[in-house]
Amino acid sequence: MSFTVYLSGEIHTDWRDEIKHGAAAAGLDVLFTSAVTAHEASDAAGDCLGAESNAFWRDHKSSKVNAIRTKTLIQQADLVVVRFGDKYKQWNAAFDAGYCAALGKPYVTLHDDDIVHPLKEVDAAAMAWATTTEQVVEILKYVVQ
Repeated sequence: MSFTVYLSGEIHTDWRDEIKHGAAAAGLDVLFTSAVTAHEASDAAGDCLGAESNAFWRDHKSSKVNAIRTKTLIQQADLVVVRFGDKYKQWNAAFDAGYCAALGKPYVTLHDDDIVHPLKEVDAAAMAWATTTEQVVEILKYVVQ
């Protein structure tokens, strides 16, 4: 079975590559999609619409342009993996998880156990909570094979 997985969340570690490599090593027919992970490019996504002197409006325009990609790819995905790292608060990842819940789109959260409490509602709506990328790959093996 062919499967599309959207990888959402934290952009400061190589967790996406670990999942992609694990799926490839297992011979899984999985297409991975993601938001733009280059922080500067994401922040500048709306700059083509004109310069802003107020940072709020620059962020507002860029978030809307980014949402075109994010919403489309989440809607097209069979599964979403939402990664919460420990270095920064990933509000966008929480929003993506909420969007998945609203759509009835299955998602798996990926985070350490030290942030279980603040993510309790996000985890409660998830199909699974994983603490390692290897666990995510095992879920994909089960679902796809």
